[in-house]
Amino acid sequence: MLKIAYHEIYKHPLPPKHRFPMDKYDLLPQQLLFEGTCAPDNFFVPEIPNTKHFFSVHTPEYFYDLLNITLSKKEERKIGFPLTEQLVAREMVIADGTMKATQYALEYGIAMNIAGGTHHAFSDRGEGFCMLNDQAIGARYLQAQGQAKKILIVDLDVHQGNGTAEIFQDDPSVFTFSMHGKSNYPFHKEQSDLDIALATGTEDHSYLTTLKNTLPRLLQEQQPDFIFYQSGVDVLASDKLGKLNLSIEGCKERDHFVLELCRQHQIPVVCSMGGGYSENINTIVNAHANTYRVAQELFF
Repeated sequence: MLKIAYHEIYKHPLPPKHRFPMDKYDLLPQQLLFEGTCAPDNFFVPEIPNTKHFFSVHTPEYFYDLLNITLSKKEERKIGFPLTEQLVAREMVIADGTMKATQYALEYGIAMNIAGGTHHAFSDRGEGFCMLNDQAIGARYLQAQGQAKKILIVDLDVHQGNGTAEIFQDDPSVFTFSMHGKSNYPFHKEQSDLDIALATGTEDHSYLTTLKNTLPRLLQEQQPDFIFYQSGVDVLASDKLGKLNLSIEGCKERDHFVLELCRQHQIPVVCSMGGGYSENINTIVNAHANTYRVAQELFF
């Protein structure tokens, strides 16, 4: 069964006209249920986990400043959300969703988180709508449990996973692969284990060819026993914050290729949704829903 982390806290109230599409976190599960891709028992409810899990990735100073809402105004502006206790609780619940999803992925081959992909969260700071790095926390959790030795993070969001790259920069047990827009935020890029920076306007064929020439080789070279997949849909041509030119169909083919490779190689995978900022919320929801449709088709 496809197990999916979802909590009503995922949809957090924001000021009017804020550019982050928070509504997608309610609309996506509604769409999956409406069309029959998922049933209610596909979903599980994460909670606030033991704080020890955050210290495996984030510095105590940063975590407690976040928890106590004592970050500076400059640090808050970099995150991009007005900080509240509920927002921080939301971020902790998202991380728990990804941690718990790892256990379902070990059982079923794949599991998903309706939110997550908070890859701009560094060990000691937050940026770009990200405060606690859920995939990094999930990776450390797996390793602490002795359930994975070599982890591959496949980050196909349009923005580089700069926080993830920094967290694992000196750790050969986690290989970070980011394929992103060259001219996108963050304008100062970190060094992933493998970065592929794509030209503005890159379309389906070029994008997919690059991915298909890269990911199978990485699996062969790195021999991971677990994969975290950051499946952001801000690669779409319609995206307001991305500069690539993928179609909905191209984005779906991307997901199909990644997940089929995981299935063929019998490598458990957890998918976090990442970004999506198209003008039309229905475009965002449909593109995200495709990831779930593909997962159901391939694994179940």
